[in-house]
Amino acid sequence: MNHVSRFRILPRVADSIRRLNEAGLPVIVVTNQSGIGRGYFPESLVHSVHELMTQQLEAAGARLDAIYYCPHATADGCKCRKPNPGMLERAAREHSIDLHRSFVVGDRHGDVALAYRAGARSILVRTGYGEGEYLWNAAKWPIQPDFVAADLSDAVHWILRPTK
Repeated sequence: MNHVSRFRILPRVADSIRRLNEAGLPVIVVTNQSGIGRGYFPESLVHSVHELMTQQLEAAGARLDAIYYCPHATADGCKCRKPNPGMLERAAREHSIDLHRSFVVGDRHGDVALAYRAGARSILVRTGYGEGEYLWNAAKWPIQPDFVAADLSDAVHWILRPTK
């Protein structure tokens, strides 16, 4: 993302987040934004995109409980950059979340590894980079996702399923 005008919420995302809100589950975004650290775009762009995302979700009756981002480049070796669990650990502290009862939903293997490192369950969505990641690389992954979902709606259905 290098311009606010390119931001789009995928179909059914707001409805999916609203379903999690209604179930009383916190919804927190954690995202790597190394373009800041590499000088590709200013940090203000990330804030603008997050503000737009929040506004669009709220207009659709959905809300995020928090957004955390890592502005560092991979070479910086920080503890917050996914798949390191720093952002999730911070979210857990600040929102009283039990990571062992949590889910990480993402479209990259790094999100699956993040879940594993944090002790959470992982869901790989096939939207975004997910389809290519899964088709071309999953056989080589040392850690497999707990569930592969068609999209966020499918992931939310799996999260909210009745368990015995």
